[in-house]
Amino acid sequence: MSLLRTKPVEQSIRDTEEPGHRLRRELSATDLIVFGVGVIVGTGIFVLTGRVARDYAGPGVAFSFAFAAVACALAALCYAEFASTLPVAGSAYTFSYATFGEFPAWIIGWDLILELALAAAVVAVGWSGYARSLLDTLGIELPAALAGEDAVFNVPAVLVVLLVTAVLVLGIKLSSRFNEIVVAVKIGVILLVIVAGLFHVRADNYTPFIPPSESNPATEGLKAPLMQVLFGITPVSFGWLGVFAAVSVVFFAFIGFDIVASAAEESKRPQRDMPIGIIGSLIVCTLLYVAVALVVVGMQNYTRLSQDAPLADAFKAVGQSWASTVISVGAIAGLTTVVLILMLGQSRVFFAMSRDGLLPAWLSAVHPTYGTPYRTTVLVGTAVAVLAGLIPLSALAELVNIGTLFAFVVVSVGVVILRRTRPDLPRAFRTPMVPLVPILSVLACSFVMLNLPVETWLRFLAWLAVGALLYFAYGRRHSRLD
Repeated sequence: MSLLRTKPVEQSIRDTEEPGHRLRRELSATDLIVFGVGVIVGTGIFVLTGRVARDYAGPGVAFSFAFAAVACALAALCYAEFASTLPVAGSAYTFSYATFGEFPAWIIGWDLILELALAAAVVAVGWSGYARSLLDTLGIELPAALAGEDAVFNVPAVLVVLLVTAVLVLGIKLSSRFNEIVVAVKIGVILLVIVAGLFHVRADNYTPFIPPSESNPATEGLKAPLMQVLFGITPVSFGWLGVFAAVSVVFFAFIGFDIVASAAEESKRPQRDMPIGIIGSLIVCTLLYVAVALVVVGMQNYTRLSQDAPLADAFKAVGQSWASTVISVGAIAGLTTVVLILMLGQSRVFFAMSRDGLLPAWLSAVHPTYGTPYRTTVLVGTAVAVLAGLIPLSALAELVNIGTLFAFVVVSVGVVILRRTRPDLPRAFRTPMVPLVPILSVLACSFVMLNLPVETWLRFLAWLAVGALLYFAYGRRHSRLD
């Protein structure tokens, strides 16, 4: 039963005050909202909207984004209760330690690497591609061997990771200010594109708003969705079934709001600020996604939208090629903040696991001047830089999705468990309609997971098996929990 021993909430909170392991509380509710927007709004808003409209839902993609936002909101309500009740670094790892026990918490911490570190490397590679495209526009050509998805050694991807690592080491407030400036640029570009696009919207492009349904046979074998293998359900494009099928695709555009919870220990007033940061960032991003989706399908018929750069190409189709450069600038700004906040979240998860003894204790040292977990930050930065520089990671990107969804499910169930095991805990924010909201969150996330390919599930299970071996080899013997 030692595998399921839980860490009391009170002990987790006491650990945040240990000399040498204390993080500085410098973040406001506004800082947290900007962090959430910074990590959620990435390439999805520039690429995913048009791609899903063309292949799955037509103009009805706006409904798909709205439904995905509802699914995320269910999980966000659960995260908000946990983060305000247990304002400690580590996000889903820390929550799991207080509810499910040590071994499940380790598995969740290991799982979060898929969401955070691997995602940061994937995004850095994407950043390199946009940077190369923008430099080409300016007349500066980078060799294909040094930039982009197929590079032998991806120099721009490594440089952006090292830049972000330095910013994170120098302090959470500096990281927040850097993030705010870049997010302001990104949101400014998006709003400009929305307003400019409205002048080129044609009403007939919205007809039919939900195109007639048609069959969409999925890839067979290991690339087929698990739902198709288990239940024989073949995916459908268009119609209302296509709109709902698209939810499993656009859901991934919202991944990242949970990282706000990883900064709970650095929030000035976590009981008030964490719910505002988590839910507020989700609302802002939902409005932006729906607006961009409506503009892009209004500018160009959904059947003619391009796969790689639908928003930029929609502007080119109406004679506004200037938008391509502006969108590249916005994408570069957007991806920079995504890398920053993903690495922030990963370093805090490692920091919490190290402070608990499940990883080497020296990793949990806090810098005496900057007040940041600099050792975990440098470790994460080095690993992400190596991955981004040497490995084309697009094929592994779906692992990011399944890792995130698994964490959502665990946190949703954890809210119900903690309500029953510790009803006495003061809760500044309470998830409404428990257990209904957590149950709906689990069902929504499980639906999306079932739409992922079989090979993604196999890789995910193999990753968890490796994590279990590491726990028994090191974590279990070095745990600080008595």
